[in-house]
Amino acid sequence: MAMMDEFKKFAMRGNVMDLAVGVIIGGAFGRIVDSLVKDVIMPPIGAMFGGLDFANYYIPLNGQGYNLPLAEAQKAGAVLAYGNFLTIMLNFILLAFVIFQMVRLMNRLRGPVEAPTPAATPEDVLLLREIRDALKK
Repeated sequence: MAMMDEFKKFAMRGNVMDLAVGVIIGGAFGRIVDSLVKDVIMPPIGAMFGGLDFANYYIPLNGQGYNLPLAEAQKAGAVLAYGNFLTIMLNFILLAFVIFQMVRLMNRLRGPVEAPTPAATPEDVLLLREIRDALKK
């Protein structure tokens, strides 16, 4: 029974709950950015390069399926799907940039961070310094 109480205490701490909320919101936000990359950003970039979809760029490793869509080429054998990798990489870069901007905005809203005031010197240290100075004289 003690272990269950300890687990409840652990699970209900503020940091654990904040982390859980952050993971859930982060997952949803990741899907939004993924849609932004796939549906809004990559089509115009693909159009600039001849109207091709980056997600279908691949190199077949078995020598078959050069003119097939990616899904069918993967069924035919191993492929190096570099176009899909580029799409996911752009997705990550955009997500990291948006998170960076959010953190930057939150830091600005908080205002300047004040340096912590140094703690007062303990009396015994002051007394030892006085003794040291007196011995030097």
